[in-house]
Amino acid sequence: MSKHDFTADEFANRRRLTRVAMAEQGLDWLVVFHPVSIHWLTGSDAKSYQEFQCLFLSAKPGPLVVLTRNGERDEFESDALVDEVVGWGGGEPDDPLEAFEQVGRRHGVFGSRVGIEVPAYYLHPHHYVQLRQLLETSLVAEPTNLIADLKLVKSPAEIAYIRKAAEIADAGMVAFGAALAGGRSELELAGAVYQAILSAGSGLAASPINLVSGERSCYSHGAPTRRVLGWGDFGSIEFGATWNRYTSTIGRQFCVGEPKQRMRELYELVCRASDACMAEIRAGVPAIVPHEAAKRVIADAGLDSSRVHTTGYGLAPGFPPTWGEPLHMFGGSTYTLRAGMVVSVEPPVFVGAEKLGARIIDNVLVTETGCEVLSRFGRDLLIV
Repeated sequence: MSKHDFTADEFANRRRLTRVAMAEQGLDWLVVFHPVSIHWLTGSDAKSYQEFQCLFLSAKPGPLVVLTRNGERDEFESDALVDEVVGWGGGEPDDPLEAFEQVGRRHGVFGSRVGIEVPAYYLHPHHYVQLRQLLETSLVAEPTNLIADLKLVKSPAEIAYIRKAAEIADAGMVAFGAALAGGRSELELAGAVYQAILSAGSGLAASPINLVSGERSCYSHGAPTRRVLGWGDFGSIEFGATWNRYTSTIGRQFCVGEPKQRMRELYELVCRASDACMAEIRAGVPAIVPHEAAKRVIADAGLDSSRVHTTGYGLAPGFPPTWGEPLHMFGGSTYTLRAGMVVSVEPPVFVGAEKLGARIIDNVLVTETGCEVLSRFGRDLLIV
């Protein structure tokens, strides 16, 4: 993705919404660390999240200033909608906090009311401690989800990108079904999927493919291995495809040969749980309600303890290691579903004692009256 993927007006509206939210929290400055937040505000697709980076956003209209390692400076200047790019480090070790202080003092950040994002994965604890010491009384809040919550409802342009990603994900699953056979390794099958989606224009998704078979089918997030599929193997596959970094995910169950009765039972159970979940999804419904519906189906089958994963979550234009948003359909969630949100539906059952598991994954667009399933690939058990 780059600044060319959306109109200048859409970027301007995102910044306006962010500044309104900042004003509501009494902030003069927001220091943005999450690459998804920076991406949403500027269009940046850079890998600068691997090291210290941040975006300075004033509550008053003014220049957007990004601090990034020098290796990404040219990419920000070419592809991101920012006004000033400040580089640090590069060929020799450098302290990014010194550069942070210089930028902050030049733009009047110190002595004002500052909020900072504190995202998982992207802000090292040592840097966080240094930032608190550096900002002292200027730091008044840590609104980590301020931007994440603003972007939960997708614009028409964003929805179009997600639809395209779903189309590519479907093509990947078609390729998987064609390649699925006994005698092939999990890695070979994963390769067929990646060949299909990358050839169709997908970027690399934020999280790698999950593909498990046989005794590994009870792993909820198992990576593909050199294990060769044999007769009677049950398994699952999950992967994401992207378009301009917007992600769509899909997950299906498969079996080499006729599945045993217990395999069918688990597969049919997660299908019923998914149906129950989707039946409750519509604008105005608390996110916990679809979760509770799916949970009841699984609990009635005596497998509530085997729900080792959330029922579903919002989908972001993800950066490694995740494409998830703060919105979860999960116990204790305080979110309410709104039209224009895109969420995954994936109530799972993974039974370690039986070496078996099942999960069907679909993405849905929340509407005023229900939800629209974005995948066109059938969810029947894939049997070869």
